[in-house]
Amino acid sequence: MLSWDEFDKEDGEVAAKGTTPAQAAAAATLDKLDSAGGAAALEARAATASDSDAVKRAKAALDALDVAEGLAELEGSSARVAVDEKRMINCRADLNQLVPFKYDWAWQKYLDGCANHWMPQEVNMTADIALWKSMDGLTEDERRIVMRNLGFFSTADSLVANNLALAVYRLITNPECRQYILRQAFEEAIHTHAYQYCIESLGMDEGEIFNMYHEIPSVAKKAAWGLKYTRAISDPEFNTGTVETDKELLRNLIAYYCVLEGIFFYCGFTQILSMGRRNKMTGVAEQFQYILRDESMHLNFGIDVINQIKIENPHLWDAAMKEEATQMILQGTQLEIEYARDTMPRGVLGMNAAMMEDYLKFIANRRLTQIGLKEEYPGTTNPFPWMSEIMDLKKEKNFFETRVIEYQTGGALSWD
Repeated sequence: MLSWDEFDKEDGEVAAKGTTPAQAAAAATLDKLDSAGGAAALEARAATASDSDAVKRAKAALDALDVAEGLAELEGSSARVAVDEKRMINCRADLNQLVPFKYDWAWQKYLDGCANHWMPQEVNMTADIALWKSMDGLTEDERRIVMRNLGFFSTADSLVANNLALAVYRLITNPECRQYILRQAFEEAIHTHAYQYCIESLGMDEGEIFNMYHEIPSVAKKAAWGLKYTRAISDPEFNTGTVETDKELLRNLIAYYCVLEGIFFYCGFTQILSMGRRNKMTGVAEQFQYILRDESMHLNFGIDVINQIKIENPHLWDAAMKEEATQMILQGTQLEIEYARDTMPRGVLGMNAAMMEDYLKFIANRRLTQIGLKEEYPGTTNPFPWMSEIMDLKKEKNFFETRVIEYQTGGALSWD
């Protein structure tokens, strides 16, 4: 066994050309540390009289472990990764090497997501419970809106999380983007938790609400539309690398980021937040406010990923793919318009289905232009400009004037 005293001895080696004596001494010390550490690790593997039979078998099994074979199963090359080797899809560089970053925007979004952490239990639901239980607290139209939206959203975020965890994470081959995807998946879990917390607090029939995406046609259609874009890429045998499979992944990203999170959520968010503006269901509205802010970050990340794939793989973004992407966004818009008509067949909360249709067409135009496609609803304007104000993540008075908030974790707070 090596003695630590050996580190004080001169090794007598001549410093390599171009290095100072101090650098040579430091390198020699590191070599000795490596040697001592390796020897100590081997010594720890040796069987001792105090080892049980199970411990001896475990040590013996590790003696046969082939390190090279295990490392060969890791994706990518064993060399250190250069920035130019990184790609959004079909990258063979080592995915476990996070740095150097190629997409600084992806890492910044991860940091922003962490700073904006929140939990559902932080929101006071007392006023909502009293209002919901009151015989004349809400109109039937308002109750319908609350139940329909909790029914859709309680499963929609689970669908998004499943798509991320079971498909997208595996197929995106950039580690800083994967880091954000992990954060997003956790946020989707928080959102599902928030809906459950609202449903439980209000004493709703949990089975009815969570199963609504099977039972209510306008809700079921939206879920079914999204699920069809997950089927192919969620197959464990599915891999990118051909034009058709790369396009299949691109379709999925457009479906989930541009449509599910970018269109399907907006009618419900607007309805619930409009209730909060009228000092009704302020706890539910506050939860939706935080969720909308998270989702706007998810959307921006997804748009960046889609556009980066287009830049790196211009052959995928051909005329057929552009037409297909356009149709996906228009189909999603139509489904959301139908959902709006179903959730509010009469005017309520200072809005009606016609106004919501204009808003959804306005949103659709934005989604189209964000991925380089032309507007399909020219001249449409935003009838709800207050929705844009809610998405600002800066410090502000809470929108529903329940309390002053800093929408960040304690470690990121600024009190100036």
